[in-house]
Amino acid sequence: MITIVRSQQPEQPEWLYQWTQYEAETAFLFFDWIHPRTLEDFRDKHVFDAGCGPGHHIRLAAPVARHVTGMDINTAEIARQKLADLDDVTILQGDIATHRPESPYDVVYCIGVIHHTDDPDKTFENLKQMCAAGGLLIIWCYSSEGNELVRRIVEPLRQRVLSRLSRGTVVFLSRAITALLYPIVHTLYRLPLKWLPFYEYFENFRKMSFERNMLNVFDKLNAPQTEFISRERLESWFAPTQFEDVSITSYKGVSWRGSGVVMHG
Repeated sequence: MITIVRSQQPEQPEWLYQWTQYEAETAFLFFDWIHPRTLEDFRDKHVFDAGCGPGHHIRLAAPVARHVTGMDINTAEIARQKLADLDDVTILQGDIATHRPESPYDVVYCIGVIHHTDDPDKTFENLKQMCAAGGLLIIWCYSSEGNELVRRIVEPLRQRVLSRLSRGTVVFLSRAITALLYPIVHTLYRLPLKWLPFYEYFENFRKMSFERNMLNVFDKLNAPQTEFISRERLESWFAPTQFEDVSITSYKGVSWRGSGVVMHG
């Protein structure tokens, strides 16, 4: 089923275009992003996918969860269509920063979304409030650390130039950039030169198809807004007065994996 609830952040057609055109079904990435948590943490739980996109993570979580609720401002209808074969899945259209569920969720995960919201701090606070006491909150987000080139070069270029181009033109540029990266990633980045920027990140590049790598490039050029999150900021979100069993680890030098068990009543 699909239910429309009140949204605060405006809809962004860039995401609708992206998830209408492309798939991102790379299961190993999801398992990496939620580490050290696993699907066993979802077993027989009511799970909330905050910013579910077209629902590719829900398809992984649904077989073990009691019920999965997904929410997205832009792509709820796409997720509903793609997940129509799954029982015990509910798709909501709305803003994860303002959603107030009738009852709290046992597990809330937000994978690659919180850094694209209008106010990541407010969004995190709301995600925490959605969790039942003893519930699990999982975040994967772009890190400020390790992304200097993206923050200083790619982001200004995206804001000033790429945002004004057609999505088709941005796709063409993404394919060209991806093709140019291949010979570099498969030669120079195979050498033990760990000081090179994105050295760990390109390990995943070599595991994935051209189309999946192109989508990663397009995702960065297409996103209407991105706020990179520092470790200090993430640690403040998972404050020891409000969470226990906290884990915060770097992933491939360009993102953070954060999770913890909520202590509030």
